[in-house]
Amino acid sequence: MPLVNFTNLDFEEVKSTLTEYLKSNSNFTDYDFEGSNLSSILDVLAYNTYITSYNANMVANEVFIDTATLRENVIALARNIGYTPKSRKAATSSITFFVDTTNITPVPASLTLRKGTVVASQGVFGTGSGSFCILDDITVPVVNKIASFNNIPIYEGAVVEKNFTYSDRNPQQKFILPNIGIDTELIRVSVRNNSSATATVKYSLQDNLFYIGSESKVYFLQEVSDERYELFFGDGSFGKKLEDQNYITVTYLTSNGDAGNGFSQFSFNGRITYTRDGNEYTVTSGISLVTPEFSSRGGSAIEGVESVRKYAPKIYATQNRAVTADDYETLIPARIYPDTESISVFGGEELNPPQYGKVFISIKPKFGDFLPNLIKENIKLKLKKYAVAGVVPEILDLKYLYIEISSKVYYNTNLAPSAANVSSIVSNNASKYANSTELNKYGARFKYSKFLKIIDDSHPSVTSNITIMKMRRNLRVVPSTLAEYQIGFGNQFHIANNSGYNIKSSAFRIFGVTENLYLGDIPNSEGTTGSLFFFSLPNVGSQNPSIVRSNVGTIDYINGIITINAVNITAGMEKDGQQIIEIQATPLSNDVVGLQDLYLQLDTSNSTFEMVSDEIASGLDPSASSYIVSSSYAEGNLVRVGGPENVTPTVVTTADITTTNNSFTGTTSTSGTSGGSTPSGAGSGY
Repeated sequence: MPLVNFTNLDFEEVKSTLTEYLKSNSNFTDYDFEGSNLSSILDVLAYNTYITSYNANMVANEVFIDTATLRENVIALARNIGYTPKSRKAATSSITFFVDTTNITPVPASLTLRKGTVVASQGVFGTGSGSFCILDDITVPVVNKIASFNNIPIYEGAVVEKNFTYSDRNPQQKFILPNIGIDTELIRVSVRNNSSATATVKYSLQDNLFYIGSESKVYFLQEVSDERYELFFGDGSFGKKLEDQNYITVTYLTSNGDAGNGFSQFSFNGRITYTRDGNEYTVTSGISLVTPEFSSRGGSAIEGVESVRKYAPKIYATQNRAVTADDYETLIPARIYPDTESISVFGGEELNPPQYGKVFISIKPKFGDFLPNLIKENIKLKLKKYAVAGVVPEILDLKYLYIEISSKVYYNTNLAPSAANVSSIVSNNASKYANSTELNKYGARFKYSKFLKIIDDSHPSVTSNITIMKMRRNLRVVPSTLAEYQIGFGNQFHIANNSGYNIKSSAFRIFGVTENLYLGDIPNSEGTTGSLFFFSLPNVGSQNPSIVRSNVGTIDYINGIITINAVNITAGMEKDGQQIIEIQATPLSNDVVGLQDLYLQLDTSNSTFEMVSDEIASGLDPSASSYIVSSSYAEGNLVRVGGPENVTPTVVTTADITTTNNSFTGTTSTSGTSGGSTPSGAGSGY
């Protein structure tokens, strides 16, 4: 019998194979393998074969990026296809303080805040502390005896400096930074001719070989073992080659990553100096309290192995160019804006009417709800290196599609501590689902049946639930300006009543009408489109509307688009400093999707979970004669609660209006003013 199975990982099977092999040998005919010392020898051979097979299997796994388990192997494989994993990222904040130089002698003309630790901080509840630094000296003038340090960016961690001397006699010389936790975006590299020279040349990080000449002062970076980083320089063809005895100074920051987030109380712990008549003086008095602009944020851990497995092949597939939507979705989070939580990209040809030559990008950042305009411009600028000529990238403001839940939760009173206790558990589980990665991404889908199961499984006492869904968009208005508005939900509307009032809005006011108005709809005969009208009510709960204006716009029930003709809205509902109108509709399907650039959010703050005693299950009403019935259809008011305060709105001219939408969503176009870069088209979700 030939011994052919060399890769079996089961010990008993290996031993059995060896035994059968020996039995086939005529020298061991009728030999008692189990009762002899040869059995121990077979055990040793089987163990040796087992261990060898196991090692061979593990080594083979580490050769491929899909099966490798050790980080250094995954990184090495990713490095072979040109991918550098994202490093740990330091939390950042911004501080302001001033120095009163009245009592400082001699009087300084300027003050310099030295690089290194600037402030110490403690958590809001005293649980943890950290230090925040700057990596470069900051000098400000003294004006009227006051030196103001305004909006200084600070980074959590410690500043480290490492020096190397290049030797051309050592071709195997490596420049490895010995610390872990380095934020690679904050590395500063400078080169001097030798250790005694004073003139320095700054080198910049480069991640590819495009636009690099023989004199380009660049360095490259790669991760090596134990989460450390190695620097290497040009060879004279791609990047300037180092010369013998060049002295390299690397300044970098080691941070605690996401552990540095959430600090908001800072105390000064830095060093301020000035020079006068060739002497350096240190300032120790007159320093005001430190005022932070915001709590520290943005810290994150080093990119994990699973993320490297996901993005490395995709980056390689893009070949450093952005052609398809997938290319943009890979390049932006991996190379351009690492703080991307979720991204949606679609071409202008997908719109109706199509906008050829454009690609539309919508980004949900990890921190905050919207991208600042400066970051948008930086992303567009960096995309020029990858984008195909003639294709114009447009970064859209984030657009939220809110889901609101109204649920009647039936429970067995015999199994529940109290109705409040069960309601709290249901609400907490709903919040967990709202914050899960299943919803917090582009292209998300609210799964109605799964959500019902979450409610039912929240507590053993829950017997069933009747849950009604609504979806909402917030339309930002331009006060006291004649403007047209269009907003899309990306989902088909359900027409509950052919007589109208299928959509609901919060209150608003228009020019020439003193009372609060609301938006209503009435379907056309074909049931796919309809017209809009403004109406008023004696009070929010009234069922007696008075139509004030008819045919003020159109509604597309199939594509979920509401268009309001030019109107001068003077006031709306104020939210986060913006004037908005909340518009609510019922989806045709309870499985709501976030279409294209719509970001799905389960709004638990506007959702209700009402407990209802199930007297059948508890045995109080076995005949169901007094069973409480809950409707499965939306009922209630004709409008949403909320609207303008009783104040006279400020009249604003068109020149004073900016239509850049940084808060709430909805396409806005003013008379004589472009509506911006937001695409228009049926069902594209504005």
